[in-house]
Amino acid sequence: MTISRGTKLVLAALMGCGLAFIYTPLLIVVLNSFNASKTFSWPPSELTTMWWSKAISNTGVREAITWSVLAGLVATLIALILGTCLAFAVARYNFFGKEVISLLVVLPISLPGIVTGIALNNTFTNTLGLSTGLLTIIIGHATFCIVIVYNNVIARLRRMGTSLQEASMDLGANGFTTFRLITLPNLASALLAGGLLAFGLSFDEIVVTTFTAGPGIQTLPIWIFNNLFRPNQAPIVNVVAATLVIFSIIPIYLSQRLSSDSTTGGRI
Repeated sequence: MTISRGTKLVLAALMGCGLAFIYTPLLIVVLNSFNASKTFSWPPSELTTMWWSKAISNTGVREAITWSVLAGLVATLIALILGTCLAFAVARYNFFGKEVISLLVVLPISLPGIVTGIALNNTFTNTLGLSTGLLTIIIGHATFCIVIVYNNVIARLRRMGTSLQEASMDLGANGFTTFRLITLPNLASALLAGGLLAFGLSFDEIVVTTFTAGPGIQTLPIWIFNNLFRPNQAPIVNVVAATLVIFSIIPIYLSQRLSSDSTTGGRI
């Protein structure tokens, strides 16, 4: 289809407006992390890296990062195991209620976070009698991280088909050998992409975390929210937010590349 020059210019302008609408606030956050003024006067009259050095030496920031990384890694591991098993069950077997199971698996990510948080909090505290803490945060995060892994793996399984596995079995390989040498290498990039996205989703989750975290635990998003309106901490909050913006690009970029490679048949 041929597109006229005028249409191309209009589409380019609309695309530029859309990108500016999304990324201008993020750019302001990054610039404010170098703003010497505590009140964030705009435009900045002076730039400084003082807030960055203070953020690095801030004990609360380091502890919050530790909690976030720990919860994210364990939740991602759980999601990789359970999401992959669910994907195999739905993609490789026919059974009564398969479509219902598939719907139930992806439902948690479409529910409002506050609904999920309240449901988990009531289950942990009222039904099971558990105290909220790191374990409840991990379980809460895993409920929606499973969806990310499940979607990536089931899409790959459907593209793969079963011919390679059947050929391996016909040549005398058992189920474990076929999985190790055939299935797993073909799933590797989908698992890695799903794991990266799941970790990123867990790392910046705040709504579910608010309802499942104990009083002594602050993940990084909760620390940012609690310190956002404190005058002495606000500049450091901008530094932490700017760092998150920068480092969030990495898993998204890698996941996109891995998904692109899987579509074109590439492997890692």
